[in-house]
Amino acid sequence: MKLLNRMNELVRACFSGIWIESFEHTDAIAELSEMCREENWQLATWDIDCGLSHASGAASEVEAQDPLAALRTLGAMSSSETPTLLVLQNFHRFLGSAEIVQAISRAVNEGKQQRTFVVILSPKVDLPPELEKLFIVIEHALPDRNQLSEIASGIATEAGELPEGRELDAVLDAAAGLSRYEAEGAFSLSLVRDGRLTPDSIWELKIQAVKKSGLLQLHRGGQTFDSLGGLESLKAFTRRSMVRHGRGEGQPRARGVMLLSPPGCGKSEFCKCVGNEVGRPVLTLDVGSLMGSLVGQSEERTRQALAIVDAMAPCVLMIDEVEKAFSGAGSGGNDSGVSSRMFGTFLSWLNDHTSDVFVVCTANDVRRLPPEFSRAERFDGVFFVDLPGREQKDAIWTLYLDRFGLDPSDPKPADDQWTGAEIKSCCRLASLLDVSLTQAADNIVPIAVTSAESVERLRQWADGRCLSADHAGVYRTQANPKRRRSVSTKPSVN
Repeated sequence: MKLLNRMNELVRACFSGIWIESFEHTDAIAELSEMCREENWQLATWDIDCGLSHASGAASEVEAQDPLAALRTLGAMSSSETPTLLVLQNFHRFLGSAEIVQAISRAVNEGKQQRTFVVILSPKVDLPPELEKLFIVIEHALPDRNQLSEIASGIATEAGELPEGRELDAVLDAAAGLSRYEAEGAFSLSLVRDGRLTPDSIWELKIQAVKKSGLLQLHRGGQTFDSLGGLESLKAFTRRSMVRHGRGEGQPRARGVMLLSPPGCGKSEFCKCVGNEVGRPVLTLDVGSLMGSLVGQSEERTRQALAIVDAMAPCVLMIDEVEKAFSGAGSGGNDSGVSSRMFGTFLSWLNDHTSDVFVVCTANDVRRLPPEFSRAERFDGVFFVDLPGREQKDAIWTLYLDRFGLDPSDPKPADDQWTGAEIKSCCRLASLLDVSLTQAADNIVPIAVTSAESVERLRQWADGRCLSADHAGVYRTQANPKRRRSVSTKPSVN
């Protein structure tokens, strides 16, 4: 629901204390002014710079830098016939004063009889205990696709500047999650650079906007599934689930997948490829970056990050090594329950979010995760990514030999227990050191050897519990050759 409609309801219901969470004060005040003009209501605004002014633009005689004086004039502005709204910008900065808290409490309570409304406009909700029960909190949401389309139409006014059809969808997808101010700047930059609206310039500013939040990272590489060897069943499942559903209301949406495997088997690379494969940005959430030093800050940052993710839909959300982030959620730990509350917030969002966000979580040790994390309807599938088989390894060798400019006819080392990461490392070292593949292999000890017991325990756990990433159906250990032999670095007979 738009801010204008929500505010209209609250004023008519006589909620005399309203807190609007917004980063775009100019646009919020413009919407409130439009509402008051249509309803013939009175509107006054106050900020620390300009002081008190009425909607007509006439300045008040009240001292510009006195927030208490502005509150005390609200009663004098009241009218028995029409509601009067006083909008206080960034007023959360003054709520550490007992006098101001008391003045707001009095103004809100008196507003029920006088039909006066205290509206605090702030980028964050920071209510003291004395005011918590007096205010209702609403959000001035970021612009949706329709609003972004209107902004684009208002900027790209010349013939040929505004694309149509799928090109316009790509532009709006790139702008999703930007504020109105940021979207206007991105569209204008695109016109200056390209002469029409294109996604590339918009993505540049969008990456900056995500970086400024400090909560997420935006990945935009060139990889697709063609640059990733193996994982055929996982690729087909993901591509089919994300491409088939449309944008229409009521259509089922893909939720995401959880990937379990030993380290180095391609989980993270898959996450980076899936976005380009289906034409979506990939957001990376580092749960460690959400931790704050103040009480309640970690939980608030978690909610902020998830709100950004929702606003940037359709997108892919990647959480790498999720067991390290949430492993202490069910054990009590020594963090006063912060991990448990963050985990609860994320679980609730994972289960209830309606935005078109495809979540990919990776884990190397599922036993450290609470069991409720991977239940049905939180993910579309839980896949086990085993060490690659012969066909997958051949595809990976071909991929990296070409990438690092190596001779494909050179003898390859025995790779019985190698992961895709170790094949890549061998090719990279051969190119870096200018040696043969077999000589480069002398510098590599596979994870299946250094952590053989952990790898085997993970396989045993996944047996019958996970889907196979390489072939259709449930993963079974007996369907895969055992890899318990020691690694040899002698050239293969092939």
